[in-house]
Amino acid sequence: MPVRNVIRYQIPNAFYHVYNRGHNKDLLFVDNDDYQFFLFLLKRCFGPVQLERQKGKPFPWFGDKIVLNAFCLMPNHFHLLLHQADDETAISSVMQSLATTYSMYFNRKYKRRGSIFESVFKASPIFNDSYLQHITRYIHLNPKNYKAWRHSSYHDYLSAGGNYWVAKQDILGLFDGLEQYKAFVDDYVGLRDELASLKHELADHGSTYYET
Repeated sequence: MPVRNVIRYQIPNAFYHVYNRGHNKDLLFVDNDDYQFFLFLLKRCFGPVQLERQKGKPFPWFGDKIVLNAFCLMPNHFHLLLHQADDETAISSVMQSLATTYSMYFNRKYKRRGSIFESVFKASPIFNDSYLQHITRYIHLNPKNYKAWRHSSYHDYLSAGGNYWVAKQDILGLFDGLEQYKAFVDDYVGLRDELASLKHELADHGSTYYET
C-alpha cells in the first residue's frame, strides 16, 4: 500500500540528512554491543573496500556509490549525513540493507519480532554549503553531552584516528581549519532555539521519504 505523503525522488550528486527512530520511540540501542554492531555495519557499507565473510563471500558494500560524512547514534534514533554520487537509487539500497541486517540482529538478540523502526527512513536533501555546515553541527549536537558522547563522528572530526571511513574532510574543508569547526560546534547556548526550530522543520517540512 502506498505510504501517504511520500515524495519519491532521488537526486544524484547530492548530500542528504538521513534519519530514523525506533518503533513507538522504543530503543534501537540497548547496550554498547548494539552501538558497536551498528558502527560495524556503517563501516561495512561505507568503508573504502568491500569486506568479506570468513568463508570469502562479500558483504553488501556501497562505498563506491555513497560517502558517509557524519553520524550520530542515539538510544532510540540515528542521524547520518550521506553524499550520493551518480546512482540515484543508492541511498534507498543502502538504507534497506542497514535496516534489514540490524533488525535481524536486534530481534534475534532480544527475542522479539516485527519491525524495530518507526517507519521508512527520512531523507532531506541539502543544497548549499551553509545548510550543510549547519546540519553537520545539528547531528553532532544531538546528545546533550556531545563532547563525551562516543557514538557519533564528532570525535572523528577532532582527531587523526578514529573511524577512518568517515569522510570528515568534505565538511572540514568548508572551514578555516579544525579550530574554527570546533568553535562553530561549541557555540551551543546561543543556537539552542535555532536548533529546536530546525528539529521541528525537519520533522514537519521538506523531508523526502523513501520506501525500503
